[in-house]
Amino acid sequence: MRIVRSLGVAAVAALTALTGATVASAADGIGLWGTQLAPDQIGRSANVEHLFNTPHAGPLASGTGTDIAFSGNKAFVGNYNGFVIYDISNPASPTKLATVSCPGSQNDVSISGNLLYLSTDSSRNDSSCSSVSQSATIKAAWEGIKIFDVSVPTNPTYLAAVETKCGSHTNTLVPGGANDYIYVSSYSPSTQTPDCLPPHDLISIVEVPKANPTAAKVVATPNLFPDGGTQNSKLLAGGTSGCHDITAFPAKGIAAGACMGDGIIMDISNPVAPTVLSRVSDRNFAFWHSATFNQDATKVVFTDELGGGGAATCDAKNYNKRGADAIYDVSATKQLTFKSYFKIARHQGKSENCVAHNGSIIPVAGRDVMVQSWYMGGTSFWDFTNSAAPREIGYFERGPDGGVGGGGGGTWSSYYYNGHVYSSDLGKGFDVLKITDPDLQGAALVQMGELNPQSQPVYATP
Repeated sequence: MRIVRSLGVAAVAALTALTGATVASAADGIGLWGTQLAPDQIGRSANVEHLFNTPHAGPLASGTGTDIAFSGNKAFVGNYNGFVIYDISNPASPTKLATVSCPGSQNDVSISGNLLYLSTDSSRNDSSCSSVSQSATIKAAWEGIKIFDVSVPTNPTYLAAVETKCGSHTNTLVPGGANDYIYVSSYSPSTQTPDCLPPHDLISIVEVPKANPTAAKVVATPNLFPDGGTQNSKLLAGGTSGCHDITAFPAKGIAAGACMGDGIIMDISNPVAPTVLSRVSDRNFAFWHSATFNQDATKVVFTDELGGGGAATCDAKNYNKRGADAIYDVSATKQLTFKSYFKIARHQGKSENCVAHNGSIIPVAGRDVMVQSWYMGGTSFWDFTNSAAPREIGYFERGPDGGVGGGGGGTWSSYYYNGHVYSSDLGKGFDVLKITDPDLQGAALVQMGELNPQSQPVYATP
């Protein structure tokens, strides 16, 4: 659906139908979006409140905000230069408990009790938090998983490091009783890098004995694509050369992988020996980025990070099936059936990087609702209960800015946790949002003690 640039009657009606927004003054931003916003001006639907923002600071001030994990009343927010721990007991006014300087993009985070797992996908001269960049062509260069003890959240302790092939772009927690298993996704093999030679159709599985995390080690490197994966020059993605991200659903013994040229469903009932159950490709996908199941795993949403997150793909000229979400129904035998695409209809400017990115389920009984980041397209709340007809029901965004180093900005990850949405913005820091849609209020009754969005829980919806 195309929404015109001016706020005429047709545009107002279209936006109201999509989001429930009402048009108000530019001062509060309600009803404003995309190309209507001045630089850094806030736009939002009437059912979304912006409660809080704090910018990157200290040694993380120049870094890029990345992923988030949650435990109790704490949020753990990744940054290319390290991570921050916030006390979110009062979501409208979080307080900073600790800032950990530990450079090594992209510093994806997962939390398990008192242990924090941090991904390093930047070739370093050693595994310390004082390391510096070193060419991956040097055999001794290091990248992989770092493990921290966060039992004292004001003073995290670095415990151990595990090197993995091609580093760790993302990590996914698969709990296993006495042990945690970390599925490490990485890609971009090269004949010039001795630790990341092609083909690279595998993941690394790190086993962490929770009673002795310093004994963590790689216990398996299963090849998910023994046939080489999809290789087709007619596809935008071209082919498969590793996975970007994996989302596990441990209670159901399955996981979904976004693996460059393929989307897959895996059986992870034996966490050290995952097996691929089904596989799909899509001629409109340029970069299979991430995946999210609905609450009963009868659907999965895959994202396409067209342009790698640095391209403006949400303007009126771009194809609405590219840089979008693809919704698949999942059968009892875990086969995938494509149903539709979803892309925000709030057109952004030519300078605004905008593409589908990280999000999570909002646990509403009987409905499939998701909150999701779109970089400069902001945070979108959308409903895919009818997997063939998804629709946006709310949003929050900012007008254009120069981004991190002038290379683009916007929100990297937006996740729902215990009644609020927490967002990590590449350049603007940490945001807290609240959606006041009356149809979603039951979600606030679902209280979680821990959330890693890439390790989906079973929600006890009322």
